[in-house]
Amino acid sequence: MLANNLVELDRAHLIHPVASWRGHEAAGARILTSGKGAWLKDAEGRDLLDGFAGLWCVNAGYGQQSIVDAATKQLTELPYATGYFGISSEAPVRLASRLAQAAPGDLDHVFFTLGGSDAVDSTVRFTRYYWHARGKTTKEHFISLDQGYHGASTVGAGLTALPVFHAGFGVPFSWQHKIGSYDTYRNPAGSDPEAIIAASKAQLMAKVEELGGPEHVAAFYCEPIQGSGGVLVPPPGWLKAIRALCRELDILFILDEVITGFGRTGPMLLCAEEDVVPDMVTTAKGLTSGYVPMGAVFMSDRIYQTIADGAGMGTVGHGLTYSAHPVSAAVGLAALDLYEGGLFENGRKMGARLQAGLRGLSDHPLVGDVRGRGMLAAVELVTDKEKKTPLPASAKPAVRVFDRAWNEGLILRAFAWGVLGYAPPLCCTEDEIDLIVERTRKVLDLTLEDPDVRAALR
Repeated sequence: MLANNLVELDRAHLIHPVASWRGHEAAGARILTSGKGAWLKDAEGRDLLDGFAGLWCVNAGYGQQSIVDAATKQLTELPYATGYFGISSEAPVRLASRLAQAAPGDLDHVFFTLGGSDAVDSTVRFTRYYWHARGKTTKEHFISLDQGYHGASTVGAGLTALPVFHAGFGVPFSWQHKIGSYDTYRNPAGSDPEAIIAASKAQLMAKVEELGGPEHVAAFYCEPIQGSGGVLVPPPGWLKAIRALCRELDILFILDEVITGFGRTGPMLLCAEEDVVPDMVTTAKGLTSGYVPMGAVFMSDRIYQTIADGAGMGTVGHGLTYSAHPVSAAVGLAALDLYEGGLFENGRKMGARLQAGLRGLSDHPLVGDVRGRGMLAAVELVTDKEKKTPLPASAKPAVRVFDRAWNEGLILRAFAWGVLGYAPPLCCTEDEIDLIVERTRKVLDLTLEDPDVRAALR
């Protein structure tokens, strides 16, 4: 009765993110009640293996008592402290210091936000301030990648290049532009890494020239792996080559590691293993393992000093009420302790097992591509492997595949174009990784029996 009441209250009052409002009213909500490790339980008593860590974010797993204790202690001692007026508190100071020390290169400064979207928005404001401080006020255009995701805020949604975030919202703005993705599975340049890198560099240079030259371009944004675009992995060397080109063109290179950071792909920041030091990096999600809201912008010393010198003794007018929130920072510190205490290492081991296990599904008639890095992976479904024909829209993969997985006790991401996304907690055991793969194969078999899919195979 309680669950039914919650479903009705949800229908009546709770607006869900990125949802069909009428569709949700008709279907109703799935109510989760508890979680432990990599497992969730719903209101019907079903045990669910969370192969997506909430929304790519519960990297440490559910029910980590040390995180709960850290939050409780901070709530008891000091539940809030503003960062305005030169005020600070211990937890955010210590977290900023630890993050800066662990980051590559001169990413020595940290600005805390509430999540990834406002971290992206903050980088836009910092970028504009930076160029104004340098007297280059004509550098006003921003470039990002097709199939990229940089949040759903008004500014970030314009940098995002997924149509659902644009339709009806009046974005992107005239100063936001796109070039082609580095997708290695469906790239017009083919699958050769050097050809893809060359094509991306040529497209970026062409776009810069189209906008009037480097003196009119402020920044280039990308993810080291495109998450919401379908877990698209660039060829080796792509990130380093584009970063070098941006430096040559005097364009800021801003990396969105909201999904890829904090052990999801191995290290704290993926760029560290690519020998790339961006001008700024956005993070969130795994920063607090999703237990409380928090994001962060890592800023290079060069950018910081230029902005500081430009302002002099004046005020840099950007801030958030909950920036450097002490409870979120305490949770972030506790999460870092877990990561550095063994979860990073376990995530690497289980990531290798996940990648190998999913590659073992390549023999299935519907599997066209398996890709990923560490505990971030995708399986792309097709009806013709040679032609790479996507599942028919009538098969409704985003709904049917998700439902089938749920009924089999597995939570995954089902993209509308027939891609299955995975991002399990770093605490997973070998048996749990194997179970993710086993249940995925069952979902694939059930999908193969879908009349719309069978018809497309003929």
